[in-house]
Amino acid sequence: MRVALQVRQVIKRLASFFSTVAVAGAAAGLVAGPLAAQTAQPAAGDAATQGNAFGIPDDVEVFGKQDPNNRKARAVVNGQVITGTDIDQRVALVVAASDGKIAQEDLDQLRMQVLRNLIDETLQIQEAKLQDVATEPERIEQTYARLAQQNFGQEPGKMDAYLKSIGSSPASLKRQIEGELDWRNLLSRNVAPFVNVSTDEVKDMMSRLEASRGTDEYRIGEIYLAATPETAATVEQNARRIMEQLKGGASFVGYARQYSEASTAATGGDLGYVRLGTLPAEMAEVVQEMQPGQLVGPVGVPGGFSILYLIDRRKVLASDPRDALLSLKQISISFPKGISQSDAEAKVVAFKEAVDSIRGCGDAERAAQTVGAQVVANDQLNVRSLPEQLQSTILNLQVGQATPAFGSLEDGVRVLLLCGRDDPKAANEPTMEDLRGQLEDARIDKRAQRYLRDLRNDAYIEYN
Repeated sequence: MRVALQVRQVIKRLASFFSTVAVAGAAAGLVAGPLAAQTAQPAAGDAATQGNAFGIPDDVEVFGKQDPNNRKARAVVNGQVITGTDIDQRVALVVAASDGKIAQEDLDQLRMQVLRNLIDETLQIQEAKLQDVATEPERIEQTYARLAQQNFGQEPGKMDAYLKSIGSSPASLKRQIEGELDWRNLLSRNVAPFVNVSTDEVKDMMSRLEASRGTDEYRIGEIYLAATPETAATVEQNARRIMEQLKGGASFVGYARQYSEASTAATGGDLGYVRLGTLPAEMAEVVQEMQPGQLVGPVGVPGGFSILYLIDRRKVLASDPRDALLSLKQISISFPKGISQSDAEAKVVAFKEAVDSIRGCGDAERAAQTVGAQVVANDQLNVRSLPEQLQSTILNLQVGQATPAFGSLEDGVRVLLLCGRDDPKAANEPTMEDLRGQLEDARIDKRAQRYLRDLRNDAYIEYN
């Protein structure tokens, strides 16, 4: 269990560093290769070749054997080699981010996507060296050490062991850090200084926000796959396979980083809070019917397909009740191992009766003692920090009231007693500088996409 938690902690912390734009494998299954000059056509009545355009018999014999220990280059980027081992180690990080919930049949496609990401990363590192803005090795080591300390405390060496245990390596992770830092250096030098946002533009954005005060805005996660009329069927099928994996528990953030072709791939597909009017009509129609936590897709949008995840919903420039700070007492009981169902039910009944007898928060300890329950107090708990299914229940309670009992034989049964609530006084309205920063970031992001596209177009890449 501890290792699984560390997996998620590592991946979450990497998110702030690994913002390299991912180019998704939208046209999955279209592998470039030499075309035969002519192909013999099967006889119309040949049962062995019906539906087989190439007339390949079922009992083919493959000449020669592949040696898994013979690691060949998978791509050469301007003379720099990317090996199968490089791909394997990076794939291992993605699999770990998804808690291992990637189907075997999807791994080949994932490897192709990881190869594309490694090519982009290589181009970024090469460009940084050419422009003389490459990241110093000491800074890469410091970033890696900081990640290790954040996740493994006083034993940062465990980071190396953990990466090796999942099939990756410290070198693979450090190279990913290098690519991200180099790309930031390039954007800081060649893009950001030439992005300007006027005060009038900021004021116009603020005016539009004021006009929308009180209306709904939605925080959306998106996995966008681009498609042409020729590739639409293949891309849609690919999107449906991704949906199946997500419904099976795969990480939305991890899949968005690897597959999405939108610029938000770097942030795990998070679009931030947006209003319906800023979305394509096809997407807006779907989003307004969604509930937080719901996953929908694929949705046909201009230029491709999107898989949508509604992270949250709130009112524009309005205070959110979920920002309230609560004073709570948790009252809980546990069950001894091997307790019978009837004894457990009797204990729960007695627990509920004790909770019902509470007359105010000061009476909680007295009631708990009658059934051997434990009481834990917390005076600074944000509503958002509670499980989603409890948030609405808590917000509907009056001070002195308790939630219905919840739990299990393994985890025990508990209730939350509301002892106080400090509602948010006002909305957290953005400042002019906040809005200026948002506009600048959006423009930098668009120019960064063009910059990376130009690097790809100018590169000499050989595939093996």
